[in-house]
Amino acid sequence: MNARRHLAWALLAASALLVLAGLACGSDGWSWPAWGGEAGVIVSQVRAPRTLGAWLVGALLGLAGAIAQGLFRNPLADPYLLGSASGASLAVVAVLAISAFGGAAVAWSAADGLARLGLVGAAFVGALAGVLLTLVLARGARETSRLLLAGVVVGVVLTALGDLLASAAPEALRGRQVFMLGTTSFLGWDSSGWLAAGLLVILPVAWRLARVLDALTLGEDSAMSLGLALPRWRLVLVAALALATGLAVSQAGLVAFVGLVSPHLVRRWAPAGHGYTVVASTAAGGVLLLAADVLARSLIAPQELPVGVVTAVLGGGYLLWLLFRQRVA
Repeated sequence: MNARRHLAWALLAASALLVLAGLACGSDGWSWPAWGGEAGVIVSQVRAPRTLGAWLVGALLGLAGAIAQGLFRNPLADPYLLGSASGASLAVVAVLAISAFGGAAVAWSAADGLARLGLVGAAFVGALAGVLLTLVLARGARETSRLLLAGVVVGVVLTALGDLLASAAPEALRGRQVFMLGTTSFLGWDSSGWLAAGLLVILPVAWRLARVLDALTLGEDSAMSLGLALPRWRLVLVAALALATGLAVSQAGLVAFVGLVSPHLVRRWAPAGHGYTVVASTAAGGVLLLAADVLARSLIAPQELPVGVVTAVLGGGYLLWLLFRQRVA
């Protein structure tokens, strides 16, 4: 109990400190936030929404990672496992390719409707479409192993289609690269509003279904013997996973390792049931991505690093450290 309380306070303190750092960190280096004049506009309209948006994107990824690892009973599961990443990437490339070819040439096709959504809307629709295709291929959410295999197949196929489309429209490669590396540069108050609304809807659902994830740790047969309607609740959890991932990806691109590492950190420092793990992983994801965003803004200011590269280095380094410790032990 003490470990859980200490972790909760640590996450709260880290979030507060990182919010202040995000408000003070800009393209001209570090400066104390000013709320008057031109500097106040920069803080209130650029730094503040980006800081809040980065925390919310990380929170959604941490939440999705906790759901995925509990659902598949696999500590290596991440939010992109069911084809959401490849679906979003394909949709973004399609919009960029349509823009490169000219909207008039494809006005008759369904692709033009995708283009009208813009990159954010297309990424969200693509992420959900990838998960839906996985569910169709797996014939629902009855079997975890079939769902996992279908997600891998859908991911490979949609990624290949995206590569093929990008090769046909080289102008789309640059935009796709920005999306694949992840960025928080375009987060504004509207984005933060959508992200916050999604988190307020998805987190209570995931917390309410934490008992299903706890039962799954005993095995599917044992969970069924407890009277749980596993296919139905698994489908709800997949929907929550898809919505959380789709929202995060649509606003910030493919940010690596946050959804994978956040539940690991929570289980390492405060082992608990999935009710606590889901909530703490949400906060840990927000802290990790906001910390990575502050580093991405400040390390080589006035230029910025892609935030996905920073999270990949930090997350990959943490996992390598774990492997090294286990080998030494």
